[in-house]
Amino acid sequence: MEGGVHELDGSTFKECFSLSWRNPYVLRLAFSAGIGGLLFGYDTVLTTSVAAAAMQEMIVSMAVAGAIIGAAIGGWTTDRFGRRTSILVADFLFFAGAVVMASATGPAQLVVGRVFVGLGVGMASMTSPLYISEASPARIRGALVSTNGFLITGGQFLAYLINLAFTKAPGTWRWMLGVAAVPAVVQFGLMLFLPESPRWLYRKGRAEEAEAILRRIYSAEEVEREIEELKESVAAEARERGSSEKVSLAALLRTATVRRGLVAGVGLQVFQQLVGINTVMYYSPTIVQLAGFASNQTALALSLVTSGLNALGSIVSIYFIDRTGRKKLLVVSLVGVILSLGVLTAVFHETTSHSPAVSAAETGRFDSSLTCPDYRLQSPASSGGFWDCTRCLKAKSTECGFCASGAGKLLPGACLVSNATARDACHGAGGRLWYTRGCPSRYGWLALVGLALYIIFFSPGMGTVPWIVNSEIYPLRYRGACGGAAATANWVSNLAVAQSFLSLTEAIGVAWTFLIFGGLSVAALAFVLVCVPETKGLPIEEVEKMLERRELRLRFWAPRAGDADGKESGKTAGV
Repeated sequence: MEGGVHELDGSTFKECFSLSWRNPYVLRLAFSAGIGGLLFGYDTVLTTSVAAAAMQEMIVSMAVAGAIIGAAIGGWTTDRFGRRTSILVADFLFFAGAVVMASATGPAQLVVGRVFVGLGVGMASMTSPLYISEASPARIRGALVSTNGFLITGGQFLAYLINLAFTKAPGTWRWMLGVAAVPAVVQFGLMLFLPESPRWLYRKGRAEEAEAILRRIYSAEEVEREIEELKESVAAEARERGSSEKVSLAALLRTATVRRGLVAGVGLQVFQQLVGINTVMYYSPTIVQLAGFASNQTALALSLVTSGLNALGSIVSIYFIDRTGRKKLLVVSLVGVILSLGVLTAVFHETTSHSPAVSAAETGRFDSSLTCPDYRLQSPASSGGFWDCTRCLKAKSTECGFCASGAGKLLPGACLVSNATARDACHGAGGRLWYTRGCPSRYGWLALVGLALYIIFFSPGMGTVPWIVNSEIYPLRYRGACGGAAATANWVSNLAVAQSFLSLTEAIGVAWTFLIFGGLSVAALAFVLVCVPETKGLPIEEVEKMLERRELRLRFWAPRAGDADGKESGKTAGV
């Protein structure tokens, strides 16, 4: 064992539920704090679904901009006013945003409500995992923090399910947005009757309250050790700085333990976004259409499968996170992500380079006023005049769509202007299919396989582990400030990806976009191997001691050696 930590084996998952059964108070803390994740996932998907296509990037980006501010503020409020108080404030923001969006009379009001919700998402994204982490026994901490990730993905699945059920029902979007206020009210009520984080209370000098809560969480033989380690951590802070109140950027960067934690924590949060996950989740209906599926209904149904796999992956994380460890799960996750992105790159390259041709005869079947202007002006006989579906959809003067041949979607079709009249004319000409985002392809099913594999590999590792690591890797004194900084970095990266994805695919194509994500995933794998320590089973105060030694175990699959002789398998390096 390391640092007096209990040895973990394959029974950890069963132990988690056994402990929760014997002590339901722990599970109540975790799920009550994790309801914010359900709100986060539900609202992220649903708002972009009900927004007009022309505003999709703006709606998503404004929410993420709000989350950036919320995460930064949350880092301060969690240290100043407490973890529970910050969750209550986030609930109020969720509720206010849901009401504003449900009563929106125009796009501007929808954006305002989205900003409110974004502020709540940003605060909850770093506060909920932190609260759960500080109120969980060390040996099952990863599994309990993973419940927050499960509720996020469960909220996304619920949003796609509701959106699919009401895609053709008019006027339902208001209550679909407004219903997000219900979980916010539920969580607010539950958190009023739950205690503050015991570690925050201890740091604020409220030792009796903290010890009373710890005795409800830990067994009698464990609680004294936890209290003693907490005393040592707080005493070390007082000796180091002479004050436990002032936290500055300079102090963070001067402290080796904090600096090493920030490198790992912030790096994981940034790479979580740069490997492209929110591109898949935010725009999965669009990606499915790019794979050659014309129907919006079909695209939404397939996106429901994608979000379901994401939720399933979170359950896998709950099972493995305290059994195999954080680092091993990250490595396996990223290897799978890289392979999946390679498949997607190849499929979309093949789809784009072998799209159906545009036929003058097929286009001539429709009124000439519906012909795509660029195609009408371009002489097919001239040099470089060959037109196919891909070129049709990239027409520069106006948006154009491809009407597939009635004899088969892979045969030459018509290039028409992209409007309701042309779409209806296409559908009315023998039930043809109308494409505006992607072209017909025989490889569409393979793109879906690649997306499914991406989600299956991403969700258990890169989907949940960065939040778990950031909830446990920082010293108590700096936990709020560092967690807020890492969450802010996550949302800044999220904004960059969300703002640029659709524009990037139009500029360089979907295949090259996925190739870029693949290259970033390789960089993420190298980063994890070199910079991220293993924190499995370590009490939170013990993590700080581990960072002081900065033991980087490159042979992450090997068991930890004992601390008695001061040796560690693997190599040691400093940051």
